[in-house]
Amino acid sequence: MNTIEFSLRENNTGSFPRGLALMLRSIEPLKALKARIAEEGSKAVFAPLIEKFILNNPHLVTIEMQPDPEKASRDEAAEKENLAKVRASMTQEDLAELSRATHELKLKQETPDPPEALKCVPSLSLQDIPKKPIHVPTEVGDINGIKVLQHDLFTNDVLYAEVVFNMRSLKQELLPLVPLFCQSLLEMGTKDLDFVQLNQLIGRKTGGDPCSHIIVRGKAMSERVEDLFTLVNRVLQDVQLTDQKRFKQFVSQSKARMENRLRGSGHGIAAARMDAKLNVAGWISEQMGGVSYLEYLQALERKVDDDWPEISSSLEEIRKTLISKNDCLINLTADGKNLKNSEKHVSKFLDMLPNTSLVGSTAWNARLPLTNEAIVIPTQVNYVGKAANLFETGYQLKGSAYVISKYLNNTWLWDRVRVSGGAYGGFCDFDTHSGVFSYLSYRDPNLLKTLDVYDGTSNFLRELEMDDDALTKAIIGTIGDVDAYQLPDAKGYSSLLRYLLGVTEEERLIRREEILSTRLEDFKEFADVVEAVKDKGVVVAVASPDDVDAANESHPDFFKVKKAL
Repeated sequence: MNTIEFSLRENNTGSFPRGLALMLRSIEPLKALKARIAEEGSKAVFAPLIEKFILNNPHLVTIEMQPDPEKASRDEAAEKENLAKVRASMTQEDLAELSRATHELKLKQETPDPPEALKCVPSLSLQDIPKKPIHVPTEVGDINGIKVLQHDLFTNDVLYAEVVFNMRSLKQELLPLVPLFCQSLLEMGTKDLDFVQLNQLIGRKTGGDPCSHIIVRGKAMSERVEDLFTLVNRVLQDVQLTDQKRFKQFVSQSKARMENRLRGSGHGIAAARMDAKLNVAGWISEQMGGVSYLEYLQALERKVDDDWPEISSSLEEIRKTLISKNDCLINLTADGKNLKNSEKHVSKFLDMLPNTSLVGSTAWNARLPLTNEAIVIPTQVNYVGKAANLFETGYQLKGSAYVISKYLNNTWLWDRVRVSGGAYGGFCDFDTHSGVFSYLSYRDPNLLKTLDVYDGTSNFLRELEMDDDALTKAIIGTIGDVDAYQLPDAKGYSSLLRYLLGVTEEERLIRREEILSTRLEDFKEFADVVEAVKDKGVVVAVASPDDVDAANESHPDFFKVKKAL
């Protein structure tokens, strides 16, 4: 009942409009249900339903799916046979018409929409755009000597809380174990997974230093705030990390999830791998969520049976290193009344945390070798990435880079990688904290051809002609991303991340002014900047064996090959 009531009161629809969500569903009659439970008892209400729909329900089916390693080759052979039959049935006139239609299609795909067609699309003007960033009220104070950020926002009587622990004292060799440590605490410590989460924040502060934290996220209705912090404390300190069988299940589950990510989200794996070659923060993140992490899990699954005492001891070492009130930070989002009422519960929670002395920051100064790499998996499509660190070339960040990146995604990369190239997606991303600018494709039938498109980006920008209307639309589209709709919990959390990453309100204002004043000349100047990706970029592709072999045959030793599955 608490879960249902919380869900209705919070009404968290993410980026989906709340009003539309309310229209599409009716509020559940909680008052009537509560009254019935109070009168009849919960057993009388729910037991008949459990008996009817679960215990005595004969309508069930068990499905088992087995992988077929030969299916892809059979499908490919059948497709070739079918195409050969179709071609054999065609006359010379048919083939000539097919060639003409293909040429016409390619021309249409590569021809931009005329300005008069684009002007038919309604849009805002720059005068409609607020000159200042969205303000999130943030008060920095302390409770029991621990820094606390408070965001006074209407949350419909719900408190959102984050407890942040610094990872900088953790030994480097323990980093890959952190995600499993978090999973163990949650799954062994609570079934209220909707109310408590553990996240890892790995990034790079403005100025260059790696930023690494464990963030415990929780939420509760105002009358249950004490219960929330009691639950968080139990999860962090009372869970016994000694259940070998359960832990091995977590390892196997994590390994299966990573293998699925390789097949379905290879672009994310490629991006993480490139980041790990280009900056320390990327290397840390890849150790806990990339190919390196998968290799660690594969070895750990075998090690759990042979050396469990050492693993259990390492889990406890992580807990003793991370869970401490020293260098801890609390983030709270609610209305003023509930923020004030929560302070006594936060104070009690902080008093229960260990007062462990920090041993100082650990020197994490590792990167993966800066070589082109192909992660080979059984697949019919590829995920192709290329990246370089623009800050290391001397580039100083300007807000116009956001507009240019957005424009490249919607024009050059969309047209060449997706429309003409046949990939399901193609885009670029600029991490403005680390300086890494990356190109990525998603479910891509090509490999080297896509890299040629990436390398053509600088020429596209140099030759670009754009009228004021198109430039205005590019700027407004970028502001749409910057000012994306957020519910109160997301506003408070985003403010916390900016605080941890060292992003000031002054910097946000400067970047916004630079976005709004972007000129065509900025696009042409950025062409010289992204030339560094063409000349010095590193390539990582999650790809099929055949496409990698073909690439290395036409460009000898272009890829260092790693078999992941």
